[in-house]
Amino acid sequence: MSERTRLIVDGKPAEIEVTDPAMPLLYALRSDLDATAPKFGCGLAQCGACTVHVDGRPTRSCITPVSAVKGKKITTLAGLGTPEKPHPLQAAFIAEQVPQCGYCTSGWLMTGAALLRDRPKPTDKQIRDAFAGLKCRCGTHMAIMRAVRRVAAASERAAAPERAAAPERAAAPERAGVSPGARESK
Repeated sequence: MSERTRLIVDGKPAEIEVTDPAMPLLYALRSDLDATAPKFGCGLAQCGACTVHVDGRPTRSCITPVSAVKGKKITTLAGLGTPEKPHPLQAAFIAEQVPQCGYCTSGWLMTGAALLRDRPKPTDKQIRDAFAGLKCRCGTHMAIMRAVRRVAAASERAAAPERAAAPERAAAPERAGVSPGARESK
């Protein structure tokens, strides 16, 4: 028995015919919707080449059944940014010359973009932890780390003027040598 399933892929509604609700999302994306960024790597969620965002969370599409994502927002690498306006991490990957064969790029970029959204200034350990389980056979791991750090540094520089102006009022009592609690008790 087949069923029409509605998905939202890269901001656009899509409808596919599903004969097996256990069919992996990856198969639907590649075969039915011509999405070429997520790749089949291991089929066991151990390499990350198939990573997409499902409602903003990095998800291994090779083990995620289509039935689990009905009506959810799915973002592939193609929906992360455009050639004209790339996501900051996509631009950093280019600047750091990360891609070599490019097979694993979707996993690293989708995971890294979610990390930077949730933690704009991640530590090296947080970056490594987020990327645990992703595989790159070309060995571009250090360039990927530099790309994430580049985006974090740019984000911090952009936020610096806002932080410099905001603490002025809160810092005034400390400069006067009086803690905020001591003023209130007088």
